[in-house]
Amino acid sequence: MSPRVVTTAAELRAATTELLGALDSGRASLGLVPTMGALHEGHAALARAARGENDVVVATIFVNPLQFGDPTDLERYPRTLEADVEMLGQCGVDLVFAPSRDEVYPGGEPLIRLSAGRLGEKFEGEFRPGHFDGMLTVVAKLLHLAWPATDASYRAYFGQKDVQQLALIRRMVSDLSFAAEIRAVPTVRSPEGLALSSRNRFLNEEESEAALVLSRALRLLAGQASRCEPLDLDSAVALVKSQPLVELEYFEVVDHETLEPLGFNCRETPFSGEGLALIAARVGSVRLIDNQPLKADPAGPQG
Repeated sequence: MSPRVVTTAAELRAATTELLGALDSGRASLGLVPTMGALHEGHAALARAARGENDVVVATIFVNPLQFGDPTDLERYPRTLEADVEMLGQCGVDLVFAPSRDEVYPGGEPLIRLSAGRLGEKFEGEFRPGHFDGMLTVVAKLLHLAWPATDASYRAYFGQKDVQQLALIRRMVSDLSFAAEIRAVPTVRSPEGLALSSRNRFLNEEESEAALVLSRALRLLAGQASRCEPLDLDSAVALVKSQPLVELEYFEVVDHETLEPLGFNCRETPFSGEGLALIAARVGSVRLIDNQPLKADPAGPQG
């Protein structure tokens, strides 16, 4: 069944109120899946997760201009609304909110924006200045616009692939007292291991093959962490740099909650606990990011 598409905040509020009003408001729930469109199986996983946990599911499709530092990149971003709505319907989404730029920013670009602070200054924030401020501003607006008009519980779904974005959204919700629960959905990968992204469509066959070195390097560290070995980040970096079509931007092992680098401790002593490996690189003209949770398994096979 095709979901209903609404384009204004008033229509969205009326539709969610109607759908939730038919339920027991004390136990009803609304799940929100914010996207920029050009959907793939990773987005479908978000929608299915929301469908499995909520009575009403709303997906948003809005290409947020505040997240793009390069106007050419904004213009290049694919718009595939008809196909996106069809996919979301197959995943059981009830409503699709596809607003215009003027609907989201009625006075033009907002004079007041959220700041990502120190957590948004490193990694992606270093290479894409202002990106996270724009992302948080639109996510805050979308959370408000889709807020249930009843006492229904409220959840929003984001992918683990954009792990720094996920950390910032969780911190925003906590620091600014949003009454929404943030749910993380694991990264979806191609059978070969490439993390799914709307930008993958810009890779040619040779570049798609070259991009697989990112997930291979991440798996190398994950295996070492699982075996409680010191992490050989230098070898993982060398593996990525051995691929001539790949230009590495950063590759770091960080705390899985604060994103603070773990430093040399994890390289010189046996890995313990949990961590996160982050990587970003350009493959041809396409910029890709990926990450891999790291977890020690002291009960695993011993050499």
